[in-house]
Amino acid sequence: MQSILNKIDNRELTIGIIGLGYVGLPLAIRFSEEKFNVIGFDINEEKIKSIQSGNSFIKHIANNKILFLLQNNFIATNNFKNILDVDIIIICVPTPLGTNKDPDLSYIHSTLESISPYLKKSQTLILESTTYPGTTEEEIVPKIENLGFSIGKDFFVGYSPEREDPGNTKFSTKTIPKIVSGHTQECLKIIENIYSTIVDCIVPVSSMKAAEMTKILEN
Repeated sequence: MQSILNKIDNRELTIGIIGLGYVGLPLAIRFSEEKFNVIGFDINEEKIKSIQSGNSFIKHIANNKILFLLQNNFIATNNFKNILDVDIIIICVPTPLGTNKDPDLSYIHSTLESISPYLKKSQTLILESTTYPGTTEEEIVPKIENLGFSIGKDFFVGYSPEREDPGNTKFSTKTIPKIVSGHTQECLKIIENIYSTIVDCIVPVSSMKAAEMTKILEN
């Protein structure tokens, strides 16, 4: 674990962000501003082409922010094999409400299926998508363990709810306090350290369920 923390301090990690929407794209910009290498993943080819052309597809994000990304080695791709080159994986896919007002986890499931062949030891996986308390523990942890990893020892998992407020000029990704949690204390330590490089105030909580609940309460 200490070697990962050292790499965070030295900006030697590559950040992979899955889902380049109003949550994922600002995260990519912040990590890039803090000198991390960033790879952005999205299944929407039009978003990929737009970024590669230097054009923003989100109203409150200016084109010069996209150009900044491109000038700082940012890669936008729909090829999940690039997960092999990533140290920190942040999932920011949608979880729209279904007909029964339950979150649709299909995007999370499909993401896990897409990245599973390329996961490796010492990676950290963080879910940011809004969902019900227990999702990370019930949906992600078993998947990682079934791949043969020991969470907290050779792979790290946590939850940190997105707190974007699009178009609000009083706050930004950097200034909105960030709640973080981990499956183990080792996971929490890594996740707390990685987000502290891009956000002014980090708020660790006792469990992933607690972190998931804070987002439901906030909403």
